Amino acid sequence: MFDIIGAPPSSAHSGAAPLPTNRANMSAGNERVIPLSRAKIAMTIAGALLFVAAGAWFVMADDYGSLMMSLRRFAAPVVFHALGAAAALCGVAGVVYGVRKLFDKRPGLILSAEGLVDNSSGVAAGFIPWSEITGVGIFQMQRQRMLILSVADPEKYIARGNPLQRMLNRANTGMVGSPIAISSNALQIPFEELQTEVASYMARYAAAR
Repeated sequence: MFDIIGAPPSSAHSGAAPLPTNRANMSAGNERVIPLSRAKIAMTIAGALLFVAAGAWFVMADDYGSLMMSLRRFAAPVVFHALGAAAALCGVAGVVYGVRKLFDKRPGLILSAEGLVDNSSGVAAGFIPWSEITGVGIFQMQRQRMLILSVADPEKYIARGNPLQRMLNRANTGMVGSPIAISSNALQIPFEELQTEVASYMARYAAAR
């Protein structure tokens, strides 16, 4: 589900890590700095390890063992072996992401008069001026919610990062309509407060850009 919650006036980088930033004109007096949450990141790592364990269990399961025999009515064992391998790979990716974020000393999100600096995920967009944001919405899948920032030039943000990040940016665009999706899953802030803070800064500063 995708709900538009705002559409400020719009106006008309490619790179790898570190994140793109343009904070030379940012004033510390009007910044809102939101740190990464080590506790939330640790929970992400724990969940990813469970995926690795479950995936490995399916990969190594005996084709004639009780598990695979009970699943044969749905599909051949090779299908479940493949699904297990995919789950394990996703879990490994989650562990790698979580460990990297756990030792990331940068803030997860910075809001200022000029724009925001996103470092909240593995495909974080970096610096985004308010002048390039054309709308804000919420994407919800089950209990997971993300703040979606629509931008005037999506290709500019799709092109940021390494090849894997660019692929994920394009996948995000296809799924939610924008390469920029900010979750509170790794931030020291609840989603409702994140939504309020972003809306407040946009109301104060976007129209002036």
